[in-house]
Amino acid sequence: MNADERRFAVLRAIVADYVSTQEPVGSKMIVERHNLGVSSATVRNDMAVLEEDGLIAQPHTSAGRVPTDKGYRMFVDRLAQVKPLSVAERRAVTAFLDGAVDLDDVMRRSVRLLAQLTRQVAVVQYPTLTRSTVRHCEVVSLTPARLMLVLITDSGRVDQRVVDLGQVLTDDDVARIRALLGASLNGRPLAAASVAVADLPASAPAELREVVTTIATVLIETLVEHPEERLVLGGTGNLTRNVADFPGSLRTVLEALEEQVVVLKLLAAAQDPGTVTVRIGEENEAEEMRDTSVLSIGYGSGTVLGGMGVVGPTRMDYPGGIAAVHAVARYVGEILAGR
Repeated sequence: MNADERRFAVLRAIVADYVSTQEPVGSKMIVERHNLGVSSATVRNDMAVLEEDGLIAQPHTSAGRVPTDKGYRMFVDRLAQVKPLSVAERRAVTAFLDGAVDLDDVMRRSVRLLAQLTRQVAVVQYPTLTRSTVRHCEVVSLTPARLMLVLITDSGRVDQRVVDLGQVLTDDDVARIRALLGASLNGRPLAAASVAVADLPASAPAELREVVTTIATVLIETLVEHPEERLVLGGTGNLTRNVADFPGSLRTVLEALEEQVVVLKLLAAAQDPGTVTVRIGEENEAEEMRDTSVLSIGYGSGTVLGGMGVVGPTRMDYPGGIAAVHAVARYVGEILAGR
């Protein structure tokens, strides 16, 4: 090992020990726990250089050192590879997610799983409608004057709407409406589908124009994004385990997590389904989140449907967290692609 490699090994040891013990790390502890093949004096010299470079800091109350945001960043940037989940963990993830009955259940299970695997706060964004395509629109006759519309997207989202028509339809009328909607909607991105639906009444047969206008109005409302359904959050209690990890205010962090706009911004950088984005401390745009780290990733098979990730203190298990976020996103993408 040259001097730079050895100093990074010392930094890596400080990160590992501080994450696991929450205690500042001294040179003696590093020599005892990590087989670096050098003396305490050498480690102390290396720690002095790391501190000068702003990678570690000395809390006032201790002779030991703790990593800084800059130190965590170097540690994360130099992770050789993502630590894979164990066979048992992968099997448990697959079994748990495969048991989901619909999209809502997939989202709830995903957030619970992420929170359990990482012991942090987990966030999962619903598949964004703007990136979805209509797979099918079914029309079901409930009574001669009442229909149910079932809109299914390629992301597995299912929206049902009941429409009171104000006039009686025959089975033949229902079949014609079903064909009209199918021709306008199936296979189209949602933005294009809403435009096509708005144009439907003009091309509908005169005797069905009023009914089609009513149906079009309901469908357009369905095709518009529902902000209140955008996110699922879980595991906020995990943050309260170590209040000392938040020198600012844990309450401020919890309040920020309740703001959907803040959380959506945290996930905004996650556009690549293959790569976990890591934002550490001061790198977070929102001031309330400067005491946290955010691991985020896009999910979807081929097309990014949404984002997911975890939020926790800067003192977190980055290799384990990155592996868990990466694995759950991949499984969720596969599940939604197969629905």
